[in-house]
Amino acid sequence: MDVARRNNVTVTGNPRGRTVVLAHGFGCDQNMWRLTVPALAEDYRVVLFDYVGAGRSDAAAFSAARYGSLSGYAQDVAEVCEALDLHDAVFVGHSVSAMIGVLAAGMVPERIGALVMVAPSARYIDDDSYRGGFSADDIDELLASLESNYLGWSAAMAPVIMGNADRPDLGEELKNSFCATDPEMARVFARTTFLSDSREDLKTVTVPTLVLECTQDVIAPREVGAFIHRAIPGSTLVTLDAYGHCPHLSAPDATNDAIRTFLESLR
Repeated sequence: MDVARRNNVTVTGNPRGRTVVLAHGFGCDQNMWRLTVPALAEDYRVVLFDYVGAGRSDAAAFSAARYGSLSGYAQDVAEVCEALDLHDAVFVGHSVSAMIGVLAAGMVPERIGALVMVAPSARYIDDDSYRGGFSADDIDELLASLESNYLGWSAAMAPVIMGNADRPDLGEELKNSFCATDPEMARVFARTTFLSDSREDLKTVTVPTLVLECTQDVIAPREVGAFIHRAIPGSTLVTLDAYGHCPHLSAPDATNDAIRTFLESLR
């Protein structure tokens, strides 16, 4: 299989620098990193890709069975790393991709040497001892709405997820990204994302890890960032002066500065 074609892999930046892999979240594609790439490209080799079903990936490669679990997406990451023969790369994952990165690092530990988690969540549903931000009924309603009217759900939810109501262009961009995703594939990824529970997987992380949370985020509240930070020994937690779930778009300077500071600490 041509992994580069399947996942629309793009390589840019400094070919002599350490490799940084940028992974997008649900309903997005690699274009969401366009404000981050220039901040890294001078010193680092930057790899971008689209998960199958997103962006310009090969939709023919989609399998509901494979992508019905986060491990299927993690296998994509592992195969991209292997196809490019990466070693000791830094994996930067937004939202659900943060947990996908945890799984991928376990699959190919020699290829991923550090993790950056941007607005991560280990589990979206609350339980007795954990606050993920949603009740089980909340998630059931969210998924039912998405599955019955994906375009309507996208129009309603994108501004809420993005936050920054005073900047409606950001919510509009996220809505357009959601709407550009094939609805059937989006339904699978949404169910995989919002029903996932990666709390135990955090215990397997042994590489340097940066956790980036936002001051306010309806998808990943600060309790989640604190939980992930406690669960990964030696991790660094940075609270960005940013609102919403996509700080790489709404607060790119703060996000990029935090990522670069972490990368420099790895040298």
